[in-house]
Amino acid sequence: MNFLYNILIHVAYFIIQCLNLFNKKLKLFVNGRKETFKKLASINSNDRVFWIHAASLGEFEQARPIIEKLKIKYPNHKIVVTFFSPSGYEIRKNYHLADVVCYLPFDTKRNVKRFIKLVHPDLAIIVKYEFWPNLLNELKKSNTTTILVSGIFRKEQLFFKSYGQWMRKFLHTFSFFFVQNEISKELLNDINLKNVDVSGDTRFDRVSEILNQDNTIETIELFKNNTYTVVAGSTWKEDDECIVNYINNQAKKDEKFIIAPHNIDKSKIEELRNSILEKTILYSERNNVNLSEYKVLIIDNIGLLAKIYSYANAAYVGGGLATGLHNILEPATFGIPIIFGGNKHQKFQEALDLIAIGGAKTILNTSDFSNIFTILKKDINLRVKMGNINQNYIQHNVGATQKILNYIEKNIPS
Repeated sequence: MNFLYNILIHVAYFIIQCLNLFNKKLKLFVNGRKETFKKLASINSNDRVFWIHAASLGEFEQARPIIEKLKIKYPNHKIVVTFFSPSGYEIRKNYHLADVVCYLPFDTKRNVKRFIKLVHPDLAIIVKYEFWPNLLNELKKSNTTTILVSGIFRKEQLFFKSYGQWMRKFLHTFSFFFVQNEISKELLNDINLKNVDVSGDTRFDRVSEILNQDNTIETIELFKNNTYTVVAGSTWKEDDECIVNYINNQAKKDEKFIIAPHNIDKSKIEELRNSILEKTILYSERNNVNLSEYKVLIIDNIGLLAKIYSYANAAYVGGGLATGLHNILEPATFGIPIIFGGNKHQKFQEALDLIAIGGAKTILNTSDFSNIFTILKKDINLRVKMGNINQNYIQHNVGATQKILNYIEKNIPS
């Protein structure tokens, strides 16, 4: 099976190299990896290193509170952060607490041997998932302490199938698992993995700290002008169709909208803007205008969404009608109702939890969207109830980072 995997991984990379000529994201994926070993050359053989791997931006946010604590506790260690996806790397490639930010090399034996030799980490932290067989084998061979943080497992995964023995053996390369829920722990226990603790999700620690920062954005205050405001964050085309339909047909005069699309490509932004019949302005056009006159504000840059949620009376979080749900914990921490689309949230424990306790609701189409936002606009008591549920949920689930730090401090000397 190892032989077959190694053939397939080379074939897959060859195909990706061919396809990158026609796909912008794949081009970033391929070209970015050409720089990985050059960047790692800055790591010296006598450096002590922590390596953190995040598949994409969401997983990086789970790693971030851990990195911040490690930087304080272990100031002499270097931090290497790797990404698999361009959507994570391109946004966080200049992360100030990391000494090196780069792409994870493709999982060939030659690549991972070279990678581990250059990085020689005291500790490898893999966030949530990313189980690359050759990489995990090499970490085991090098006796590297390897932990999974904010992990979540489901019985549908290959590890837990009768025919999943080959993949299952790679889970035994981990020194410890910090998982999000009891179900994950039980699944691992059932395959004879006892080195597991239910620590929760480190993103709760991250988002809870948002309340302690200055979330003021003058542009948003001027636009909102003390008016009921819906913030739609990380939206895809499928989400935008629901939002635009509501704005154009059902929205009240005393109701404003802030839309922060996932894709801020100029042509996509203009397409969204042209579909809206109400008076609309882009964030980049904010200077020298009376923002309070506009009904819709489209955010055409990145990095502001978490703060923008603080101005919302209700939030819609995108992705669920498209590829996968984006971060619902950021709006939850501000104590506002949360709506999201689709039925692709089963992999997100927080989404399942908030639906179950009544802090969030889902929609499947434009009709659902209009119905729920019409109700939320009218019913302040419902908004307060849902918001309180969400804020309490965040506060009840903080603490995962400290549990992980306690383990690291016991196993990695300063």
